[in-house]
Amino acid sequence: MLDKILCVDDDPITLMLCKKVVERVEFAKEIITAKNGEEAIQYFDKIFEERKVNDSIVYPKLVLLDLNMPVMDGWEFLECYMSKDYQNVFSSTRFIVLSSSIDPYDINKSKTYPVIGFLSKPITKEMLENLKTQFV
Repeated sequence: MLDKILCVDDDPITLMLCKKVVERVEFAKEIITAKNGEEAIQYFDKIFEERKVNDSIVYPKLVLLDLNMPVMDGWEFLECYMSKDYQNVFSSTRFIVLSSSIDPYDINKSKTYPVIGFLSKPITKEMLENLKTQFV
């Protein structure tokens, strides 16, 4: 079981479903949510600052990320995350794109980031059961 994951999606129903499935499968102890990429970056900015004084602060090891969102979409989030060089501080954080898009362009583009999977919405119990093996 992961200590913490972050779900980033602009749809409140998708966020609620994600939380329920994660809880049912006992995939993570804590589920943080953000409505868009900007909120997610603000969250990482906050824990980045907290880790400067306390490096035992638990951070998400997995981010479930939607691509199409207002304010800051998933691609913009990944670009911003990479430009801040958070990979050094949050070295074990991985991303899974959870999208309604099955566009081959999006799938290929995701491979240029620390994305370990590209899954179609909605997230299911079976998807999380398969992911568990990657995080054990």
